[in-house]
Amino acid sequence: MTEESAANRRLDKWLWHARFYKTRGSAAEAIGAGKVRVNGDRAKPSRRVAIGDHVDVMQGGIVAEFEVLGLPERRGPAPEARTHYRETDASAARRAAFSEGARLAAASRPRPDTRPDKRDRRRLLKLHRGQS
Repeated sequence: MTEESAANRRLDKWLWHARFYKTRGSAAEAIGAGKVRVNGDRAKPSRRVAIGDHVDVMQGGIVAEFEVLGLPERRGPAPEARTHYRETDASAARRAAFSEGARLAAASRPRPDTRPDKRDRRRLLKLHRGQS
């Protein structure tokens, strides 16, 4: 590895190594879709990330903000990957509030006691299709 590449890493590789995405291709796809920003600017997958950069990642409808602490050499286990970034306090609070709201919304949604049987499923399908 050259001296210059040891100081920085491609954004798609860093996101994959840090385990934000399951594959490098899905990381590149998310970057291309504008779901990842570096230092507030939209980036390309080949954008170089260095220690100290701020990366914003939109996942699940909420933006999480991270600071780059390290550039991993490989895609290791999750506990090792977490040592290479730190989430900002504001981002962590925002994500916690979002997940709590989602949990409360799911709890207030009416749930039937049993699964629908064949007759009920047919009625639901008719209802969804707009038939009487």
